[in-house]
Amino acid sequence: MADEQPPVIEQTVGDEKGPSKNEIKKRAKEAEKAKKAAEKAAKQAELEAQKAAADVDYASELYGKAPLNQSQSRPRQTRVQIASLNPNLDGETVLLRARVQTSRAQGNKMVFLNLRQRTDSVQALLTVTPEKVSKQMVKWTASLQDESIVLVEGVVKKSPEIIKSASVGDVELHVSKIYLISGLESRLPFTVEDANRPETDVNAGEDVQYKRVLLDTRLNNRVIDLRTQTNQAVFKLQNAIGHFFRDFLDSQGFMEIHSPKLQGAATESGASVFKVNYFKGSAFLAQSPQLAKQMAIAADFERVYEIGPVFRAEDSNTHRHMTEFIGLDLEMTIEEHYHEVMELLDSLFIHMFRGLREKYSNEIDVVRKQFPADEFKWREGPEGTLKLTFKEAVDLLVEDGVAREDLDDIDTENEKRLGRLVKAKYDTDYFIIDKFPMALRPFYTMPDPEDPTLSNSYDFFMRGEEILSGAQRIHDPALLIEKMKSKGIEPESMSSYVDAFKMGCSPHGGGGIGLERVLMLFLKLNNIRRASLFPRDPKRLEP
Repeated sequence: MADEQPPVIEQTVGDEKGPSKNEIKKRAKEAEKAKKAAEKAAKQAELEAQKAAADVDYASELYGKAPLNQSQSRPRQTRVQIASLNPNLDGETVLLRARVQTSRAQGNKMVFLNLRQRTDSVQALLTVTPEKVSKQMVKWTASLQDESIVLVEGVVKKSPEIIKSASVGDVELHVSKIYLISGLESRLPFTVEDANRPETDVNAGEDVQYKRVLLDTRLNNRVIDLRTQTNQAVFKLQNAIGHFFRDFLDSQGFMEIHSPKLQGAATESGASVFKVNYFKGSAFLAQSPQLAKQMAIAADFERVYEIGPVFRAEDSNTHRHMTEFIGLDLEMTIEEHYHEVMELLDSLFIHMFRGLREKYSNEIDVVRKQFPADEFKWREGPEGTLKLTFKEAVDLLVEDGVAREDLDDIDTENEKRLGRLVKAKYDTDYFIIDKFPMALRPFYTMPDPEDPTLSNSYDFFMRGEEILSGAQRIHDPALLIEKMKSKGIEPESMSSYVDAFKMGCSPHGGGGIGLERVLMLFLKLNNIRRASLFPRDPKRLEP
């Protein structure tokens, strides 16, 4: 019997079960999600690539901190001064070193700088430019602290309108390179812009509150204060006065001398000299080069001058006194009359005044922006400088109501009053008073030949304040000794000085000028400390 085979069950495709609808939907969603993720990743990669491209600083070599200058090289690049920039240079590339007075960013693509050199300033501009000025360059420049020193290369461009915030206002500088030469390691006590602001602006600040920088604050931080355009001009004018003094006297046959400032005895009154230790003894700081000048005349130098420090131990905390200042002193022989000296001194002052007016008008204008003042006046007509005797000056004051008994000497307040009277009557800020009482003058002053109570001496005045004191000196040793004793000075204490006249000396006279006082009064700065680089007074030995 044959074996029985099991029945064959046929399976057809139609009988196989496929994925459910839910599964299909799920798979579709996952595919869509994967697609979106891929697109997002691609987009992110593209953005990152763009950002990376944007972060590439194509101007990285055109700005930054310069290496410390140790004189490593000398490429001899031509550098210019801000004062020389003008519209004729439109389109030219220039290189200059300056301070950043102020900076002002506009968004992240533009920054304005006010660049300053001494009294001159110019507006500079950086704008993002493809392949030239990057955002990073603009950002770095905007972060520079005020008063940083930078080396700048840029193109001069005519300004469509005058830039009032800069002294050079008809051009601006489009910066292409900028490097930091010297930055700040401490905070500024005040801004140079605040220190340079006129008092009238500070006082009139109704809508805007300006910071007032007090004089003591300025002097305590003098290096910053001296950077102002006003002070740059003030000390340029101080330099000019010294130059005109030398120039005139050289033309008149004078020779410059240099005398010692340490002396063995007080030259005038012991109360007003500084006494210092000198090895096992004591010495005094010279009140003036008076003794040396006269001894030079006795040595036949004929005409001498000196520019140097003088010291006064006077506890005077006034607007016009300092314990150390610069003296402009001269001494000359007399042929016939001491007015020869007075007239030469007068010509010297006229030379200085004219020189300042004619050659330094720009600097005077800069100072007047902060310290407004009437123009200094002197008589230039054929009548010449106003000359009054001491008696005539007293009479003017008496006529104005001052009691005569109060005028044995003319004190500071009456000097100012006299200055106002002279200005009103004679229209001059500059005048001379001659023939002072002998009692008011030092021991070496020659008495008047007819009235021994008077002296052959004179003072010069500017705006009602004394700026020079001078006289004919005693050249006769016997009369000199007599006058020394009458003033309580022992001739033996100054034997080398007295002995110079015992060996024969020509008649002579001279005068001493206070440099800072002349500068203060010409510009009407109102305080002598503003006319001194680093002033010294009873309360100040620093900086």
